Amino acid sequence: MARSARHGEALVCLGQIGAPHGVRGEVRLRSFTAEPEAIAAYGPLQTEDGRAIEIEALRPAKDHFVAALAGVHDRDAAAQLANAKLYAPRERLPQLADPEEFYYADLIGLAVVDRGGGRIGEVVAIHNFGAGDLIEVRLDGAGRTELLAFNDANVPNVDIAAGTVVIDPPADWLSPAPDAGEGDEATSLSGKRSC
Repeated sequence: MARSARHGEALVCLGQIGAPHGVRGEVRLRSFTAEPEAIAAYGPLQTEDGRAIEIEALRPAKDHFVAALAGVHDRDAAAQLANAKLYAPRERLPQLADPEEFYYADLIGLAVVDRGGGRIGEVVAIHNFGAGDLIEVRLDGAGRTELLAFNDANVPNVDIAAGTVVIDPPADWLSPAPDAGEGDEATSLSGKRSC
């Protein structure tokens, strides 16, 4: 979860702008909302650097949307927004009726524990690089983070009220990479954050 520097409010990433589409300023847009087309209904969104972005029109494409943005009328202006993440204030999102539901942003900072309740670390981010959701865990005392596929087998329980995420990773989860030299650590994404 990001914070607005201007207001100190919690921001939730709802989507990401991709490459320009055509020459009239349209962009490719990936939506992270439960109903993907609903991204346009949250009002003006903002980028990490505080720019306001308003979606004027949205149409589906193969695996993304094509969006027309207010004030963006040519390919050069669209290109300047490539890869910008789009955020909305947390209070603008609907309340969740089911206690089993949660926003991924609500997981950031929760303790990661094993099935027996032993602490492993804390959640620092949720990523999706196109092959499914990954949970990034900062390991206690290790000075690094590790990624784990975010599925029912690996993450059997999320308890927002208790502040814990229970994981049951594969046995080789913390093993060094096969080509790692002696003393090398497994590959991690320390310092990288996503929506």
